[in-house]
Amino acid sequence: MINIPKGTKDMLPEDAYKWHYVENIAREVADCFGYREIRTPMFEHTELFLRGVGETTDIVNKEMYTFEDKGGRSLTLRPEGTAGVARCFVENGLQQGVMPLKAYYIASIFRYEKPQNGRLREHHQFGVECYGSDSPSADAEVIALASAFLKRAGLKSLELNINSIGCKQCRAAYNAALKEYIGSNLHLMCGQCQARFEKNPLRILDCKEEKCKAITAQAPRITDYLCDDCSKHFSAVQSLLDSYGIQYKINPMIVRGLDYYTRTVFEFVSTDIGAQGTVCGGGRYNHLVEEVGGKPTPAVGFGLGLERLLLVLENTVGLGAKDEGICVYIAPLGEQAKRAAISAVSELRANGISAETDIMDRGVKAQLKYADKRGAKYVVVLGDDELAKGVVNVKRMADSTQCECKLSELADFVK
Repeated sequence: MINIPKGTKDMLPEDAYKWHYVENIAREVADCFGYREIRTPMFEHTELFLRGVGETTDIVNKEMYTFEDKGGRSLTLRPEGTAGVARCFVENGLQQGVMPLKAYYIASIFRYEKPQNGRLREHHQFGVECYGSDSPSADAEVIALASAFLKRAGLKSLELNINSIGCKQCRAAYNAALKEYIGSNLHLMCGQCQARFEKNPLRILDCKEEKCKAITAQAPRITDYLCDDCSKHFSAVQSLLDSYGIQYKINPMIVRGLDYYTRTVFEFVSTDIGAQGTVCGGGRYNHLVEEVGGKPTPAVGFGLGLERLLLVLENTVGLGAKDEGICVYIAPLGEQAKRAAISAVSELRANGISAETDIMDRGVKAQLKYADKRGAKYVVVLGDDELAKGVVNVKRMADSTQCECKLSELADFVK
């Protein structure tokens, strides 16, 4: 037997309703905020992620699925959604359209990492991208969209953590202060942090190693080094979140795991899944479009792992209504009745009513047993007598009551 690859998971038909539940809410909430769906390829040129995500990130260093195609081109399965959307924005000239561009995606993401509960090598994200606005209002709106989605999905124990990691100018001063603080303890830190020390010391704050976290716990706070513009921007974001009625906590240790972030960064944390508490993360990335070859364009957005969200929902508040099965099952007796049943279910389906008939050549008892297992609301047994009269008995399975109607009027009866 050929087994499923490690770190991937099948979605079985009986679990489909869970995915439909969260995906439908994502689409509905995004639509309410004026965001439209965008779809990009599952794989891109590797250079896009090297330039956009950053060579010092764990994604680029450890986690990308990279391969050469038959033409010798280096391609990578997308390890995150934002860089691909930025490439799409530039390549399709979307900057020439109405700004801001508001887009969302629901897409597969691929990362080679140790599989964990709620974290797979192929997982799925709901992401939001807003291009063209440098206003704190865009930051607050994106956070408000994430908050609205999570609350509508049913999460209760949520905490919003926000921070500002400044711009290139004020971050330079902070990097110098951080390097000075870490310098004497660098030899005690992990190899990854030692490699980041010169290239991107800010990324050290994102390390999950306990020995590194102990050293950085008392490190200087980047919020103390923000320039006037970044400080005003961060204050405005906080004020706007107050206007939205969204509670938050300033967490100076949040830097996010990707190099393209500037200014605002944020995470929604659920206390219901322990150490893997972050269910949504995002922020502003004002230089990403330029990095992938476009004109300077401010942008802000977030990514939200659906597997992790489903895990939280399953462990706490539950999910939406389960699959209610089919509406009508028609059990034919004989070949003539079978043809009539096909015509009847076709009419029902054309009227938006879910309907089935036998395709296994079962006897009537086996068909009725199947209809019960499929959760059929109504069952019709169709034989020669019913065909001759053009009238059928419709059994409502909830209470076993039966009503008579014309076969040609079955769709209207069910409605």
